[in-house]
Amino acid sequence: MPPVDSARSETLHRRRDDAQALGSVLVTGAASGLGAAVADAVARAGGTPVALDLDAPSGDVDHELVDLSDRAAATAAVERVVERHGGVDAVVTAAGTDACGRLDEVGWEAWERVIAVNLLGTAAVVRAALPSLRERRGRVVTVASTLGVRALSDATAYCASKFAVVGFTRALAAETAGEVGVTLLVPGGMQTRFFDGRPEQYKPGPDARLSPPEDVAQAVLHALRMPPGVELREMVVCPSTETSWP
Repeated sequence: MPPVDSARSETLHRRRDDAQALGSVLVTGAASGLGAAVADAVARAGGTPVALDLDAPSGDVDHELVDLSDRAAATAAVERVVERHGGVDAVVTAAGTDACGRLDEVGWEAWERVIAVNLLGTAAVVRAALPSLRERRGRVVTVASTLGVRALSDATAYCASKFAVVGFTRALAAETAGEVGVTLLVPGGMQTRFFDGRPEQYKPGPDARLSPPEDVAQAVLHALRMPPGVELREMVVCPSTETSWP
């Protein structure tokens, strides 16, 4: 057998250890649903989750209360987190909203808010965190949807925003290659409060199989723990009976 290169072996072990050290992870939408599950998974793995949300998260999680549809407020919130923690090691953009209905039936304010939160809020948070992420060779996980690759009626705002998140993330990965790890998460339906408050025709049926957000959060954790220089570009995580995929 060829001799073991001890220096190379030490480097590989150090890189694996670094990959396990999550550091400070900024999670949008962390007061509930997938965002809360990701924050919990990060904390259990030894990282430090920091939440950005309209509502305060449960437990002892550092957070900033912010409306992500307000680009300036989102930017300022990220800057405060970076200053408080000395930087961020990763960003997970789990915040999202919807406005169901036909295009000519949904009010413009509600329609535009979906775009503002899902797309512009995602871009604003990532952009504000980029200097710190570049410095730390950090990671970004954006959250799209199976409706970011497949269009449905009565979902023009949501599909437009999530299709845009897909394009944004792919372009970001090309733009920051070698500097920041970028992963696109495409989740199917989940057991969250996302469907609360909708008219009945837009809620999952009684037999719908939805993923526990805690299970999807494990996929996010896997992406955050990838070794430096190894990229997990895109993940589809959904129930085996998901009707929106493929």
